[in-house]
Amino acid sequence: MGTRREARERAVQFLFQYDMNCPGDLDKELGLFWESQRMVAIADEKSDAKWGEKTELPPPTADEATVRLFAEPLIRGTIELREELDERIKKYAKNWDLKRMAVVDRNVLRLAIYEMFHRDDIPPIVSINEAVDIAKKFSTDDSGRFVNGILDKVKNDLMRPARSVT
Repeated sequence: MGTRREARERAVQFLFQYDMNCPGDLDKELGLFWESQRMVAIADEKSDAKWGEKTELPPPTADEATVRLFAEPLIRGTIELREELDERIKKYAKNWDLKRMAVVDRNVLRLAIYEMFHRDDIPPIVSINEAVDIAKKFSTDDSGRFVNGILDKVKNDLMRPARSVT
């Protein structure tokens, strides 16, 4: 898996947590999130850790730093513009109340729409493809189609090409 995909997956995981239990201090919660991600990765590698045992974390690897460097602006931007992003989702999610939508789907959509409208360095078609794959991985069997359907409609509101010409 590429570092950008991993970063998007981590962003969706944090946004899910944020959506379910909005923290008071975003910086603190992001720090705890990244630390927990590293602890889980290290525990998976070592597998000999015992419950409650204090694990000394080594410095972040270059890949971990790259993932965080790409994911954090996505997380912060999505949270900052959440109301705007939700309005775009509501516009195209006919007969779907935002609160009744699967939490993962809702946050995958927010992240992808943020990328499409606020990150000129990412072609919108890439944002859509990544969102569909992440929804398939973390949500229901129908989530990929649902996310694709909404984002395909959102794409028509863009003032830039959906694909970059090389």
